[in-house]
Amino acid sequence: MKGLVFVLSAACLFMFNSCKKVETTPLSSSAVEDLSGNTSGKWNIILMLADDVGFEVPQVNGGLSYLTPNINSLAAGGMRLTYTYSTPLCSPSRFELLTGKYNFRNYGVWGVMDTTNRTIANMLRDGGYNTMVAGKWQLDGGDASIHALGFNDYMVYDPYEYSGVGKGSRYKNPSLYQYGKVLNRDSMNGKYGEDVVVNYIEQWIDNNKKKSKPMFIYYPIMLCHTPFSPTPEDPEFATWDPSHNNSDASFFPSMAVYMDEKIGEVVNYVKAAGIANNTIIIYVGDNGTDDDIYSLFRGGITIKGGKSNAWATGTQQAMIVYAPGLVKAHQINANLIDFTDFLPSIADMAGVPKPTTYGTLDGVSFYPYLLNQKGTPRSWVFCHYDQNEQGEGRHPIQRWINNTNYKLYDTTGKFYNIKKDYMELHPIPDDSLTPKESQTKQYFQSVLNTMHN
Repeated sequence: MKGLVFVLSAACLFMFNSCKKVETTPLSSSAVEDLSGNTSGKWNIILMLADDVGFEVPQVNGGLSYLTPNINSLAAGGMRLTYTYSTPLCSPSRFELLTGKYNFRNYGVWGVMDTTNRTIANMLRDGGYNTMVAGKWQLDGGDASIHALGFNDYMVYDPYEYSGVGKGSRYKNPSLYQYGKVLNRDSMNGKYGEDVVVNYIEQWIDNNKKKSKPMFIYYPIMLCHTPFSPTPEDPEFATWDPSHNNSDASFFPSMAVYMDEKIGEVVNYVKAAGIANNTIIIYVGDNGTDDDIYSLFRGGITIKGGKSNAWATGTQQAMIVYAPGLVKAHQINANLIDFTDFLPSIADMAGVPKPTTYGTLDGVSFYPYLLNQKGTPRSWVFCHYDQNEQGEGRHPIQRWINNTNYKLYDTTGKFYNIKKDYMELHPIPDDSLTPKESQTKQYFQSVLNTMHN
């Protein structure tokens, strides 16, 4: 696929709202008795965050290159929120998602979250939840930070961002960290990281489902980040040596399929455990797909992965919320949502107060949309994007605000009609603005002027 030209036609601009029907059968749809011992009356919450999986990957969004029947089934059984915005890269996105704050308020160094921050997990643990994280950590600090940032239990990859502890493969022969130590490497030989993590999630559900406390599971999926490599379903897996850190983009399709299978496994386990009717499952990607990956999209359009770029291919996600006891099936919601909205939304889901001691919180709850209520729709989303790792300062910080039609950068002053100019190739000169566009630009600038410490 390399060498293909990335073209987006006008037909692509409403890609989320008119996708064709796709296969939705793999997830079990049989009714199960609620066997949970959770007597709190609160929802269990599972937050799944895919790594470097853009909107063009799932079939339900219009993707044509990969089979994602389990993600399709989640969408068919719940609500797809089609204008959800992350940052263009994983570390900044995770800061926003977990803390409910824009990056200029709390983001310092790539992959290192100061433990003075409070997160969704802190909020829920204080609200009576049992909390766990399983998957990619990338917030530094190991055991001490994981507990300080709200998680009771964990099994993670990348526990320390800049030390050698826990470094190694996230896929074959995984290097996983639990309760202050790296799991025995010999015991991980021949195993696949996502399998080990999902098995742990299932065991944790079994150990906690009959307890009086509701559960919060944060599952930051390790797939489909580089290095691109074979899954256990690929014949090359048996002889693959992950220590070479080699990466081959031809394995991305099977990685996407395997990610979808793991998502389906977790969802079906929730159903088999008898807790589906009091569990909310959220799926979302953290940023765009790696820019080495080219994917076919609805209408035969070829999309180059947008990771690290401020364009919609790097930031626009299609979130799915699946909760058969709460959310009606077959719904699509086109309200604006950004990653700061997760903390207040999950507070509402859990029935706990929005924290008043966490400092300024930027999010707006999308929970009412799940109930088909109006809520407080956003008229814009904002991003403060620091691409630099270890504070090296090679990349200028980018800041912008957008709605579904227009986008303004306060670092360059460029203003785009992103409905017509999806790839932001043609900024609109001031002397070409319509009166309505001029008004929108002025309003955006007034908001941007407030986005500082």
